[in-house]
Amino acid sequence: MSDPQPIVIDTNILFSALLRSESRFTRVILDADYSFFVCESTIVELFKHKERIIQISKLSEMEVVRLFYTLLRRVTVYKEELIEPEIRKGAYNLCADIDETDTPHVALAIHLDALLWTGDKSLKRGLRQKGFDRFFDHNQPS
Repeated sequence: MSDPQPIVIDTNILFSALLRSESRFTRVILDADYSFFVCESTIVELFKHKERIIQISKLSEMEVVRLFYTLLRRVTVYKEELIEPEIRKGAYNLCADIDETDTPHVALAIHLDALLWTGDKSLKRGLRQKGFDRFFDHNQPS
């Protein structure tokens, strides 16, 4: 049996999964047979927005923390410094005129030869125009 397809989850997908414990995003992360990866910067970004997540989700802080812990047990947090500088530079060049904050996610997807899971339509469109078309579609059966 081969290893499951690696999937890089961007910040907005994990943010959405934290808003509802029964969301499609959450179910895919918890139940699908994939290897999921996030960048360290994703964890930092989510921590910055913890209060907003609690407010929007209408969950208690403890419920959000429990859900976050459950999701993190299913993903591998990847040290961005382990990505080769030339891959980071190439990812930056792909993202710079779209949204440079997505550079770490794209770099990690290239580095791991993984699919990128993002809900950002302008990012997808811009990357596709530049020849990057390795996206995960959570609506497809796993």
